[in-house]
Amino acid sequence: MNDISKPNYLENQFLIAMPQMADSFFANTLTYLWKHNDDGALGIVINKPLQASIADIFDELQIECTIADGPFRERSVLAGGPVEQDKGFIIHDAVKAWESSISVADGISICTSKSILEDIAHGNGPANYVVALGCAGWEAGQLEQEISANAWLTVPANSDLIFSSNYAKKTQRAASLLGVDLQHLSPAAGHS
Repeated sequence: MNDISKPNYLENQFLIAMPQMADSFFANTLTYLWKHNDDGALGIVINKPLQASIADIFDELQIECTIADGPFRERSVLAGGPVEQDKGFIIHDAVKAWESSISVADGISICTSKSILEDIAHGNGPANYVVALGCAGWEAGQLEQEISANAWLTVPANSDLIFSSNYAKKTQRAASLLGVDLQHLSPAAGHS
């Protein structure tokens, strides 16, 4: 259960888009919230693959890849959110800290550094990671209002789901952590 008396109570949580989500970018999404304080919140959508692989990012950034058949060649880059879509965000396991890595929770960090991508290209990167372009942002109080309006469900995040490549099932798997089947929820929001 979230302790709403803490200013960062939504950090390291998943936001599950409710069926009535009107925003086309966020419909059917699962967002990992990595920052929440009195100024607002930041998250990364973790289930919207783009038509680009991490190898494409290496080409774009002119990062030489020394691994001929690295697992990243087929790994999708995700549409992380509508904010700063030209900026890369890497969620990674926290076995090592890279330049600009921010620890979010035990075993989970966020990084925006090119050096982590170079290490991935050379086989020295984290074992588990997600690369996304863009992020999601909310002003102070905005996310709390959206949650109150039944736009989102929240559930504590877990690394298995963050790093899963089964993007189509992530939202339902997160909802099942709450014992909820999204297919049985009405698209009409209401309050009792």
